[in-house]
Amino acid sequence: MVCLGNICRSPMAEGILRHKAKEKGLHIEVDSAGFEPYHSGDCADSRAIATAKKYGIDINDIRSRTFKYEDFKKFDKIFVMDNRNYTDVMRVAKSDTDRQKTDFILNITHPGENRMVPDPYYGGNTGFENVFEMLDRACEKFCEKAACL
Repeated sequence: MVCLGNICRSPMAEGILRHKAKEKGLHIEVDSAGFEPYHSGDCADSRAIATAKKYGIDINDIRSRTFKYEDFKKFDKIFVMDNRNYTDVMRVAKSDTDRQKTDFILNITHPGENRMVPDPYYGGNTGFENVFEMLDRACEKFCEKAACL
């Protein structure tokens, strides 16, 4: 899961997917990262933590980190939140295999539309709630597909 600072969208997505996978008995590794290092090592935004907690998901243990090339080797899918994240990930990719692993997370629920998950940082609590709902639907559908594999 990749967003800009790895304190809002991607930690929520990581927490949601981990939670849903565990509930469904899926054994998958989930992580998140960002491209701006100024939050490196920080906890998720308090509003992201509060929103996830409201739905029984604890993201207190997630610490911001910077996306690195090795993530392509470690993970089968790289989900991005918006166009900028997509461009950043593509800039790091070294092969077609790397590029093929990368997709917009909302393409899970809206195939081929490259819809963006808006950054809720300046959107107040409502923004975090809306983002959580988008990510929750996408992660649910991802788990449904993964269970069929």
